[in-house]
Amino acid sequence: MKKLILAAAIAATIAGAANAATIYEGNGLTYKLKGDFQVQLRQDAGDDQDLDIEFDDLELKNSVVYDLGDDMKAFGQVDFSFNSAADDDTKESAALEEAYLGLQFGDVAVSVGKQDLAVDAFGIENQYEDHEDQSQFAETGGDNVVRVDYAGANFTVTASTLVQAESEGDNVEGFDILAATSVADVELVAAYQDYNDNAGTEYDAWGVSAAFDAGFAAFGVDYSSADDKDANETNETYGLVAVVPVAETTDVSVGYTSTDNETATDVAEWYANVTYKFPTQKNVRLFAEIADTDAAGADLGYLAGMQLKF
Repeated sequence: MKKLILAAAIAATIAGAANAATIYEGNGLTYKLKGDFQVQLRQDAGDDQDLDIEFDDLELKNSVVYDLGDDMKAFGQVDFSFNSAADDDTKESAALEEAYLGLQFGDVAVSVGKQDLAVDAFGIENQYEDHEDQSQFAETGGDNVVRVDYAGANFTVTASTLVQAESEGDNVEGFDILAATSVADVELVAAYQDYNDNAGTEYDAWGVSAAFDAGFAAFGVDYSSADDKDANETNETYGLVAVVPVAETTDVSVGYTSTDNETATDVAEWYANVTYKFPTQKNVRLFAEIADTDAAGADLGYLAGMQLKF
């Protein structure tokens, strides 16, 4: 689940395919295909876990953009994940991860469909596989999401809402917003979420994060808090990370996440990983990671893998 440490790199919805391979471009139409293939030899941190080959990710993202003129664009994206089909012999089909359409007006994009929530981009953790929640936000995405993205020169804002579709069996509703900016070499993010699944989980959550690029290393810190309205309690999560480029091709990350629960048991997790990018092809990577939690009976987890992106 590796996230970008420089959170202000968050851009408008259609910019997600910026580094994809262009399959067709002409007559105002651009079709791009983006892929992320990752295979890991992994043993999760926890009690009595087994070594296994895991697929995370096996994804194909299709992006279509029409230039409508007058600084307007129509766009759509359909993403498929083959993780489950690879991990489970009983599943032979791909899973639909995102499917949305939208319009862009200059720096503003409006999209509707199955997609990420605004707060999905929150957090500074730089971990390949986390075992504990990294924030107090519900990073679930949804089938009924309306989202607005603004991407300025030095300021981005994303807002999204979950449209309640009770008659269709989807009773979740909520609103969230995330804003990011940079001051000198510091990236600052603030986020808020109001969430209610109408099944016993209702809360307000907020969070802030900062990331500083010192040149020789990048450092990040985040904090989030949620007021659980049903349980009448407040839970908090904070994280720390440092990313050190030990060579032009190699980065080392170390991080720590801790959650303080008002009634449940507190839990903390630490991790360390190394990533090697081939000098001739930066999107071909080898990586390894170790992680552990302070949960009772938990054993050290580890993984090693390879990733191809385009």
